[in-house]
Amino acid sequence: MRGSPVPAPAERVALSDNDPDGRTDGHLRTDGDLALQRGPWWTLWWVRVLAVYVAARVVSTVILLSFAAGEGTNAWTSARPDYFTFANIWDGRWYQIVAALGYPATLPTSDGVHVTENAWAFLPGFPGVVDAVMFVTRLPWPVAAVLVSFLAGAGAALVFHRLMRRVGLSASQSLFAVVLFCVAPVSPLFQVAYAESLYTLLLVTALLLLVERRYGWLFPVVLAMAFTRPSGLAFALALAMHVVYRWVRRRRDPFPVRERVLGVSLAVFSGLAGLAWPAIAGIATGSWSAYTDTELAWRAPYIGFTDLLPFTPWFQGADWWASVMLGVPGWVGIAALVVIAALFGVLLFSPAVRRLGPDLRFWVVAYSLYLFAVFFPQSSTFRLLMPLFPLLGALALPRSRVYRIGMVLLFVALQVGWVAICWSIDGSDWSPP
Repeated sequence: MRGSPVPAPAERVALSDNDPDGRTDGHLRTDGDLALQRGPWWTLWWVRVLAVYVAARVVSTVILLSFAAGEGTNAWTSARPDYFTFANIWDGRWYQIVAALGYPATLPTSDGVHVTENAWAFLPGFPGVVDAVMFVTRLPWPVAAVLVSFLAGAGAALVFHRLMRRVGLSASQSLFAVVLFCVAPVSPLFQVAYAESLYTLLLVTALLLLVERRYGWLFPVVLAMAFTRPSGLAFALALAMHVVYRWVRRRRDPFPVRERVLGVSLAVFSGLAGLAWPAIAGIATGSWSAYTDTELAWRAPYIGFTDLLPFTPWFQGADWWASVMLGVPGWVGIAALVVIAALFGVLLFSPAVRRLGPDLRFWVVAYSLYLFAVFFPQSSTFRLLMPLFPLLGALALPRSRVYRIGMVLLFVALQVGWVAICWSIDGSDWSPP
C-alpha cells in the first residue's frame, strides 16, 4: 500500500526538468495529452536508460577483453581466453559447481578441524536461475550465466531510474544517476557470472517498493534476495528503522494499523529469511556453524582460523593491512579506520544524501552496519560495497557538464583499475573480486 496519494489519471501535471519523460516545454497537459504528444521513441525514458546501459557494457567489454588478451595460463583458464571463459572465473566457477553438483553433505577440512572453502558460501538463487535459462535455451553455462547477469543488470538500471524519480530527482539527474550506476567501478559485474547483477535487480526493486510503501509485494522479493546474496538481516534492520520512523511521524504522516502489522511482519520475515540459509547449511551438514565456518575460511589466509566476533573483523583487517602490508604499527590502520567511519557518518547527514529521503538512507546505514559487523576487509570489499548504489543519486545532483564528464571518465578509469587488481589473474593471484 502506498503511503502517499497517487495522482489520478486525469490530474494535470507540469512539464519541466522534473517530468518523467524529460520534456522541458513548461506547458501543462493531462496524462492523456502526454500519451498523444509523446516525442519520438528514442526520447522515451526507458529507451535512454537501456541505451546508456548497452553503451556502458560495450565499454566494460572492451576493458575485459583487453585484459583477457594479456592473460597467461592460470588455474582458471588457458592463455588468452575468450570472453565467456574469462567472465566465468572466480566465484563464477563456484556457482557453476553449485549448479552441477549441489552442496557437500560433509564439510571439507584442511586438518580434520578447520573448514576450508566450499560451495556453502554461494547461495542458490543465481545458479538456480541460470539452470532454468540453460534448460529453456540449451545454452552452455558460461553463456547462460553471462546472459542472466546482463539482462538482470538492464532491469536493475530501469528500476533504479524509477527509484531516483520517486525520491525526487529530476529527469536529467535521474538519467545521470543511471549513467553512474552503469559505469561504476565494479559495473563489469553486470556482465560476468556473479550473483551481484541479479541481487541488485532484486534490491533496487525492494527499495522502490519500500519507498512506495507497497509492503505486501515486498515479501517475495525479500525472500528471493535472501537466497541470492546474504542480505536478509541488513534489510530487516532497514525495515525496522522504517517502521520506527513512520511510528514517530504518525501524526503528520498517518500510519494505519494494517500498514503497521505488515511493516513489523515484513521486518521479522526478512530477519528469518536472512537466517534461513545458515540454518539449511546446518541441517544439511550436521554442523550449525557450517555457513559461518565456511565464510571464515576465506579470511584464514590473512589472519588464520578465528571465530566470528561481530564488529571485530574491520579492526582485525585494519591491523593486518597496516602491520603486514604497509609495515606500520597496527594502531595506524585502526586510527585510519575510525576516521573513515566518522567521515562516512558525516556524509550520511550531508544535504545531498538527505535529498534521497529517509528510506534509502536507512538501507545505506543498515547495510553498512551489517558489513561492519561481519565482513573482513580485503579485495572483495569493492564488490561488497555495490549495494550502496543509492548514494549515486547524491553524486548525480550537480548539473555541471564538466563535472558529469569528469565523473564518467573517473569511473571508467576505476573500472580499469578494478579489473587489473581484482579480476585479471597474474599467475597466482591473491586478490579475488
